[in-house]
Amino acid sequence: MCRPVRTAFLALLIAAGCGSLADHPLAVTAREEVARNERAFAVLGKPVSFASRATGRSNDTDGIAALEFEARGPAGTGLVVVEGKKVGGEWGVTHLELRPSGGGERVSLTSDLEARTGTDTPKFDPAATQRPSAAPVAPPPGDVEIALPPGAPGG
Repeated sequence: MCRPVRTAFLALLIAAGCGSLADHPLAVTAREEVARNERAFAVLGKPVSFASRATGRSNDTDGIAALEFEARGPAGTGLVVVEGKKVGGEWGVTHLELRPSGGGERVSLTSDLEARTGTDTPKFDPAATQRPSAAPVAPPPGDVEIALPPGAPGG
């Protein structure tokens, strides 16, 4: 395939198969939280606007994503960092942080988002009853005997 055709084909594949990271569900959720979060307002001021471009990675096959984009307000700018996992076809935020430009203290917004949405990662509950498995589980074998040939290994 000649180079111009290959380049055009590659550009078409990228345009058709990959959406913008700025439109990723995690980026949308992060922007919504930062745009309404009082602790973000303390760093950025109000109102907050966002860069139209996001960087990072998203892997639908593994269901893991990590994105970042700039947020700015009248009091300052910062980098919004969001990480998440896709479970059951839906993306959920596992980490959301605002990193002020100029080296100010990072502001974790994960718990604020969880409190507002009621969404949290599953918590381990040692008192929870286990659901029965759909497939029957075979009992472990009784006595297992392993017969080795006589002599030294490899000899």
